[in-house]
Amino acid sequence: MRRCVVALLVFLAGTITTAQDLRLPNKSGSIKFAVIGDTGTGDKHQVAVAKQIATYRSQFQFPFVIMVGDNIYGGSSAKDFEKKFEAPYKALLDAGVKFYAALGNHDDPKERFYKPFNMNGERFYSFKPALNANVRFFALDSNYMDDKQVQWLDKELAASGSDWKIAFFHHPPYSSGGTHGSATVLRDQLEPVFVKYGVNAVFTGHEHFYERIAPQKGVAYFISGSSAKLREGDVEASPLAAAAFDQGYAFMLVEIDGDNLSYQTISDAGKTIDAGVVKKSADTNRIVGTAGGGRRGNPGAIATDKDKKN
Repeated sequence: MRRCVVALLVFLAGTITTAQDLRLPNKSGSIKFAVIGDTGTGDKHQVAVAKQIATYRSQFQFPFVIMVGDNIYGGSSAKDFEKKFEAPYKALLDAGVKFYAALGNHDDPKERFYKPFNMNGERFYSFKPALNANVRFFALDSNYMDDKQVQWLDKELAASGSDWKIAFFHHPPYSSGGTHGSATVLRDQLEPVFVKYGVNAVFTGHEHFYERIAPQKGVAYFISGSSAKLREGDVEASPLAAAAFDQGYAFMLVEIDGDNLSYQTISDAGKTIDAGVVKKSADTNRIVGTAGGGRRGNPGAIATDKDKKN
């Protein structure tokens, strides 16, 4: 089947903006955080993204960052952690920003004992950003999704009681990537649990680009795997893609206020490449719509072989 490479789905006239053009509501008392993925290189691209994150934080005071895997490439020595995490994010760490990590396929499982990753020695865990926050995050290990982990997730979600339930892990259940594509086995394991308990949003990495997936069965999916790695031209034409960007490095800023989850995706040059709102019903806590500033994928585009199998 002919491969349709999508160089860029996101850029619209007026979408590209100057640095620090914050698109989020930035309300007092809201839940604010950043999302990064596939970060741990220690190279100039990681440093450039880290600088933009710190720059935007001067306006948008998020207290924590979620890391969706491949946090440290090529080793797990003290020097690796210093070069590939502590040095690039020094400004954030010095400001007291907390990082919550999930493991990727390039991560040493022993990273879960590295204190600044806040995993407390666990491959999978959950946390609330504040005692009075009506949101709970669920960090999963998508490298080894065994029955024990799925049962744990089922139990944790059932007992959560939070209006917003957000999962983050490495491998994307839905993806328009030509190199990897959708992790369908993982999707078969997790999606029934997500739907059963009303998981609202899922953040993943692994694909070295940004993609916002059209909502699937009431769940909003985002791929943020280009915070230090990039695979240019890897996004294929697919009805899955609501917006995508594979021409530069990027990170996300997210804000939850009431029934709205606002997001803004920003490049290493400080330019906004996607922004919008995920809305959920106050009655059912299910996603009822997503509005964004990125261009939707061509509805008539031919699906990839991976998508036809899904």
